Amino acid sequence: MTTILCIDDEAEIRGLIIEELAEAGFATLEAANGREGLELLVTKWPDIVICDITMPEMDGHQLLAEIQINYPELSNVPFIFLTAMTDKQNIVTGLRAGAADYLTKPIDFEILLAKVEGCVARIESDIRNHRAF
Repeated sequence: MTTILCIDDEAEIRGLIIEELAEAGFATLEAANGREGLELLVTKWPDIVICDITMPEMDGHQLLAEIQINYPELSNVPFIFLTAMTDKQNIVTGLRAGAADYLTKPIDFEILLAKVEGCVARIESDIRNHRAF
């Protein structure tokens, strides 16, 4: 079963995402900020991360950079940034930083699930291709 870590400092939004993912059949983990998220990433190794950008303690960009610099074994975990910042430059910055995708608030759950399913398909394809070697 695919496990998804949702990191968002807004408990209500995080709860709605967790509920939607669970109803779609995914296992879930949740964290209220980047520091908590990093701890779960390192100890639980989720398959996908959905992460808000603007959070206290450690924001989404800082978290992604921390993973890429200090935890390269986790750098292939697909990261979907979630944010209210909808201008093009923020999207480009997030994607260039290594995010697999970008989702804006308010959340369209149909689009969220489509993006997650796309990540799952890529993960499964990578596994199949890796086994072929």
